[in-house]
Amino acid sequence: MLGKIRGQLGSFSKTELRIAEYVLNHAELIPTMTTKELAEKADVSEASVVRFTKSVGVASFKTFKILLAQELVTTEEYITDFSITQKKDSPYELFQKVVQVNRGAIDLLLSSIEKKELEKAVKAFQTAKRIMFYGVGGSAIPAMDAQFKFAKLGYQVEYHADFHYMLSAIPFLNENDIFVAISMSGTTRDVVELAKFAKKQGAVLICITNINKSPLYKEADILLATPNVEKDFRVGSITSRMTQLTVIDSLYISLVNQMGESIIDRYENAHRQANELRR
Repeated sequence: MLGKIRGQLGSFSKTELRIAEYVLNHAELIPTMTTKELAEKADVSEASVVRFTKSVGVASFKTFKILLAQELVTTEEYITDFSITQKKDSPYELFQKVVQVNRGAIDLLLSSIEKKELEKAVKAFQTAKRIMFYGVGGSAIPAMDAQFKFAKLGYQVEYHADFHYMLSAIPFLNENDIFVAISMSGTTRDVVELAKFAKKQGAVLICITNINKSPLYKEADILLATPNVEKDFRVGSITSRMTQLTVIDSLYISLVNQMGESIIDRYENAHRQANELRR
């Protein structure tokens, strides 16, 4: 979409050109705007905004925003790219950009996750005795979050940042256990090697990694594929971490749903104890 707009710069009217220049310079803000807001920013009428979207081959401004949002999370022109250092936006504008790219990444997750793989993962968790999670860097955050959540469900759960600790614990895994490897790129050596080791012990290997045929992707017994929304060289893990956390949350909620009311007493017991400690 952005490339198409650049290609048509020479053919736009003066009014359309003002809209095009604003869109190109503030692309991350457009998906959260109304036609009125864009019109005010570009100093044109709302009707001109509608005509502009049609001139670039899109039937409506709403569709234009959706297409642009999808493009922003799959190209370099978003918040985690170092090009952000070349733009001087206000804190609120940056807040809008972060919200938009995270929303777009989660929307793309709907098309990268396969329903059957998700169902296989939940079924594997239902019969698991022991679960190990591992990720490094930005992918360590979802692993830590998973350790906390799944422990609340009564599982024997382990996560440790130290590679050698995990290396010493994996030999005790067997076919009744699960090893969950988390890596955006799927090429992080520590994650791949531990995943292979756990698989050799007979554990079910569930991989949360990008849909890019990486070494980790190929090793998976069950693949929960995340969309390609960030580069390895980036300001920080933002959109990729958001997709990984969403996968963890989905697994957790699915298991809570499967367990039903049987876990309510345990949660209430923990809640009462926490309230007493607060006093």
